This record gives sequence, C-alpha cells and structure tokens, in this order.
Amino acid sequence: MRSNFSFNEITAIPSQRTDRARTLTRAVPRPATDPHVPVEKARAEDRGPLTRVLVANRGEIALRIIEACRDEGLATVAVYSDADQALPHVWAADKSLKIGPSPASQSYLNMDLLLHVAKATGCDAVHPGYGFLAERADFARRCQEENIRFIGPPAGVIALMGDKSAARRTVSALDVPIVPGSEDAFLDVGDAARVAAEIGYPVLLKARAGGGGRGIRPVARERDFESTFIEARGEAHAAFGDGHLYIERYFRRVRHVEVQVFGDVHGNVGHAWERDCSVQRRHQKLIEEAPCAILDERLREALCDAAVRISAGVGYVSAGTVEFLLDLETRQFFFVEMNTRIQVEHPVTEMLTSIDLVREQLRIAAAETLSFANGPPTPRGHVFEFRINAEDATANFRPVPGTIRRWEPPRGPQVRFDSHVYQGYTVPPYYDSLLGKLIVHGATREDARMAASAALASFRVEGIPTTIPFHRKIVSHDDFVNDRMHTRWVDSMLG
Repeated sequence: MRSNFSFNEITAIPSQRTDRARTLTRAVPRPATDPHVPVEKARAEDRGPLTRVLVANRGEIALRIIEACRDEGLATVAVYSDADQALPHVWAADKSLKIGPSPASQSYLNMDLLLHVAKATGCDAVHPGYGFLAERADFARRCQEENIRFIGPPAGVIALMGDKSAARRTVSALDVPIVPGSEDAFLDVGDAARVAAEIGYPVLLKARAGGGGRGIRPVARERDFESTFIEARGEAHAAFGDGHLYIERYFRRVRHVEVQVFGDVHGNVGHAWERDCSVQRRHQKLIEEAPCAILDERLREALCDAAVRISAGVGYVSAGTVEFLLDLETRQFFFVEMNTRIQVEHPVTEMLTSIDLVREQLRIAAAETLSFANGPPTPRGHVFEFRINAEDATANFRPVPGTIRRWEPPRGPQVRFDSHVYQGYTVPPYYDSLLGKLIVHGATREDARMAASAALASFRVEGIPTTIPFHRKIVSHDDFVNDRMHTRWVDSMLG
C-alpha cells in the first residue's frame, strides 16, 4: 500500500479481536443542548469531489499527504522554502513551487502567497498538515472565502477550541469534566495570583493560544507565582502573539490520554480509540502508544464517549484529537484541550486500526460519509511511536542542525518509518527538529516493546546527535516495561 518514495512497506500483524471492539461509542450527531455552545455547521452542499490539493507543509507530513492523495487519485501541488528545495516532497508531488526564504514566517506561514499558489495552480483544496497554519482559524476562513476547501474543521470550530478558556466553558456545558481552574485567561499577575490562591497550590499556568508545551509552567508555591507567571506570559506572547494565561489545578501524577475523533459533513461523529502520550519531557511528547493499557473497559468507554460528545457538540468535521488527563489516584479523567488537526502521532491509530486517517480526511472533505459511522474500527494488537529528533538528549535536548553522514532506519514486518530524511541531508535550523517517526506493532504490549527495542538497536545515524540513544534506554527501563509512567516521569528521571 505504501509508496516507495518515503515509507517502508507496512505489514500489520494479525491478532485476535480484543474485547475492546465490543465497546461502541455512538457515531451519530449529538448536538449541544446548551444555547451558549456555538456550533458552526459544515454543509454537505458546500462540498463535492476534489481534483487537486495544495500541500501547505513540509517534510514527512507533506509526503504523507501526497501519498494519501495519490491513493485517492488526486493531483498534488507542493510548496517549499529555500532550505527545503532538496526535500523528497518537492519531487514526489505532481507540481512544486518555491514560496520564499527559509524562515517559516516568510514561506510556510505566508497565507497570501499560499492562497495565490492554490488559485494559480487550480487547487480546489488545501491540506495544512500539522503545525504552521493547521490550527489558524483565519487561514481556514480565508480558504473558505476564496472557495478553496480547507481540509480540516470549520474556522469557527478551530477558533472556539483553540481558545482554551472558551473551550473549557464549552466542554463544561456539554457535561464533560474539566480540570478545576479559572474561567478566564489573565494578563495581569495580580488578578491571576488571587485566582490561583482560590484554586489552591500547586497550580499550572497555560497559554490561552497555541500548544506544543510553550507557555506552560507549574507553580508549587505562592511565593513563586509572580516570577513564573511573568516568564510564562513572555514565552506565550513570543510564541503565539498572545500572552494571556489561564490557571488550573496541577496534578502530580497523571496519564495523558487522547482520543482520535472524526466528523463528517452529514453529522456523523465517531472515534478510533485512544492513545497514551504520557512519556513527555516538559510537556513535549516523546513516545506514544495505543491502546492505553491501564484503562479498563468502563473507563475506556466513558473516555471515548466524552470525546465524541464534545466533537458532536461543537459540530466537528475532519480529524481531531480530544485530550484528557487521567488522575492515577482517583481514576478520574478531565478534559484538557482539543487539537483541531491531524496529529504527529496519527500513525499509531493507523497501525492499530488499519484505517488511513489522511485518506479519511480527504474523503470527508469531498462530502463522503465517515467510514466508521456505525461504530469504531476494530483495534488489533499494540503500537508504539518514537519521535526521532535531531536533538542532543545529553545537553538538555538541544536541537542540533547539521549534515547526516549515515542514515540507516530499521526495516521489518512490524516496523513503519515515516520520514523525509536521507543520507547526506542537512538538517536546517529553521524548523522543528523532527527527523522521523518510528512506529512498531505487536500482538501485545510486550511484543511491541521487544520489537521496538530491536528496531532502535538497529537504527544507525551518524553526523548529528539524535534521540535514538535516549529511546533505547527508555524502552528497557523497568517503569516503562511495567507501564508505570506518568507525565512527569521523564522529567523526574532527568532531574
């Protein structure tokens, strides 16, 4: 199934259908009853067949989108910056155009130029991938105004769920538990400090806009609040142009569990099970897996049902992820946020369910019905994904650009590797440090872990440091072997 320009061939390991497949979350429209919950409708009559897609991204996700378009019989137009003219997505697409200098602000974030390219090349749709413009409501709105389909949710939904304060109010009205915290976001440290005292320490500061771990700071004691707030506010403003922070209760030991959701323009909403993203460093995901092995069937059903209820309540269309914190002490879960795009870790769900999530996005954009509208797909086995980054884990995970002299990814029937990298490639300093994603499947969690250990051991890279040695240590750690991780586990090990 996989094209040979980017990915290794995938051979899914057959295994017996698990009891989880009997859990059916309703894949039917469930509109919000609360009049304060805004719902932006995506009408089927506004959609139709696609012919040509502008791929408004770079690297492995651009290749991934091009591959899915090819499988759907769609033409593709790729874009690239000065730094990316030698990347595989440039020649993998049917047509490629340079859009500007290396800095993203002058190329991949240039909305005017991207829309001009889309119209000039006859594209009837834009796929933003993840990062860059993927969660920019203004870009989705402009696509709509130019009669170009944005392959993602409606602009109003992106705006609603991208505003963490508004998202919390919306989700609470849909009768889904949220992390106790402030109803509003703050710029003034004095106002914020008073609310933090009411919530009770420790608290967590979180940027109202954006994601990726930026603008997030825990505060253990009242005397540390002012300095930490100012630091987080500055980081949030620098990253997103919005320094507003909201405050929520800080849990010391939680798992980060997210649910893959989809909606179509006919009102069907469903889920494709959960992923556990608890292996993180400073709120940045390092390893993802599915299923979350610590969930029992009752809790799994409740979690997935809550994700569908949220998605239906806001009129969600296309791929999205609803993220929850699971308190390990009380076994209660709380809504954190919704990512209104395809995720970096989407291959985990693809390997678990054998559903191509990007093709599902394309079909939904063409007004087709959600393929699992009558119930979630059957999950098979266990899957891990390891993010291979150009970072030095021995130097505080510092990104390290440079030239890759040797590049030999692992291969095998249990292994998938999504990447844009090749031997001789020079990693630029302008973008995210992700080099690729190693995804490994097994019949059980231990089978998958052992396969991952073997794959990581055979991975050969020379020229720059990567996170591969770090992952090799993680997979053999006793806590990882016995599934005893939490979101602060890596930070506590590193000190």
